[in-house]
Amino acid sequence: MTGNGKLLKDRNRVDEMFADRTLLITGGTGFMGKVLVEKVLRTCPSIKRIYLLIRNKKGKNPQERLKELFNSAIFDLLKNTEVETLKKVAVIYGDVLEENLGLSKEDREMLINETNVVYHLAATIRFDDPLKKAVLLNVRGTKYMLDLAKECKNLIVFNHVSTAYCHLKEKVLYERAYPPPADPHMIIKLVEWMDERVIDSITDRILDGYPNTYAFTKALAEALVVDEMDNLHVTILRPPVVVPIWKEPIPGWTDNINGPMGLLIAAGKGVLRTMYCDSQGYADFLPVDIAVNAMLLTCMDSVVQKKRRIYNCTSSFEYKVSWQEIIEIGKRIVANRIPLNGVVWYPGGSMKSSRLHHYLCVILFHYIPAIILDSIIFLSGNKPVLWRVQQRITKGFDIFEYYANNQWDFNNDCALQARDLLTERELELYKVDGQGMDLDEYFYHCTHAARLYILKEGDETIAGAKRHMMIMWCVDKLCKCLLVLGFLYLMYQYFLKPLM
Repeated sequence: MTGNGKLLKDRNRVDEMFADRTLLITGGTGFMGKVLVEKVLRTCPSIKRIYLLIRNKKGKNPQERLKELFNSAIFDLLKNTEVETLKKVAVIYGDVLEENLGLSKEDREMLINETNVVYHLAATIRFDDPLKKAVLLNVRGTKYMLDLAKECKNLIVFNHVSTAYCHLKEKVLYERAYPPPADPHMIIKLVEWMDERVIDSITDRILDGYPNTYAFTKALAEALVVDEMDNLHVTILRPPVVVPIWKEPIPGWTDNINGPMGLLIAAGKGVLRTMYCDSQGYADFLPVDIAVNAMLLTCMDSVVQKKRRIYNCTSSFEYKVSWQEIIEIGKRIVANRIPLNGVVWYPGGSMKSSRLHHYLCVILFHYIPAIILDSIIFLSGNKPVLWRVQQRITKGFDIFEYYANNQWDFNNDCALQARDLLTERELELYKVDGQGMDLDEYFYHCTHAARLYILKEGDETIAGAKRHMMIMWCVDKLCKCLLVLGFLYLMYQYFLKPLM
């Protein structure tokens, strides 16, 4: 091999893109934002500076929130190996809800002069947020960021992180712009002056078939970005449902229990017994580390190729897994390998294709047991919790059912073409394919990490959890046997005995 050939194979063009340059990130304290910050610091040593736009939240100022960010377990590898790289991260007070992003004159001037690359991730991901809040954050916030980007003197690329699930009327989503469901500028003006109660009363008419405010506002935000394509080098990155880390730095790590992890934990605790869902249907899931790798590589590809501007950073066929597979794998893991603490019943239940069957099971296996157990808890002098848990599950499934019973597919030709041009070094550093994925091991790591980092259940509790799970198995089997015997007894008493 020639020296030039080896040099080309060893290139890390993502690091070259960031060399001596400044990156501005919004939403850097969120799930995907944390993984993005950590990945850039670890694999792009040539980067000059990362600015994080952070607002005050829950009584904590931006500096305190940055410290809290670095205290996250995901940064342990960096702190143990390259702690000096953390000094490249600087915090800027800002809020995408505020006019001019809430930036001071000095900070805005600094960002205008120094920013080279922008990743705009800040958004509300709550599907049930009021329309006004979702528009101001997801749509107007994007407009404010684009306004700042147009002033930046040395901007190379503005990356808008959207979602693959924003144009829900398209059953196959291609890597192109789509007409928005409404005029984003008009919707911004509408929610700015109209009373929130009035907006809430007409939200369904405004959404016009969209199932929630999240998808609607993300589609509007995309339209604003598309409008600026002639003025700015912008890219639209569409990740799918993002799930816990697959590979690194911590397999299975997450900071929330949204999506499939919520299903696993609820089922593992024994409080989820039924789902109205197409068992063979599937959603497009992508581990967050793979999604972030794809976002970095497609950004680099857009800068190098200059022609591709919209990327579906989706999993295609490589990570496809049905709802049934998720539940069955989850049952095996939480029942046999790594059970959770505080299990109220042995994991079980099933998916229902009939809504009526599902609702009957909700009453029998969710609501009635919750009322009985909460009554016992209350009489023992403790605070009831299970009814509240079931209310949260019901609310979550009101949103989940739309996605679980519909199907979308995503064309990701541009993202795949970008992958084909990667060097060996880039393929090693920024894995984006599904080769080597073992679903059982992946969900085992997800469950283990959720125990440690979300539920705060240490490994020393696993042995006790296994003993408790065995007791729950015995109780479950005993109750089922008693039900069968009771049914047979009634059959005998009322049908067979009179005939004798």
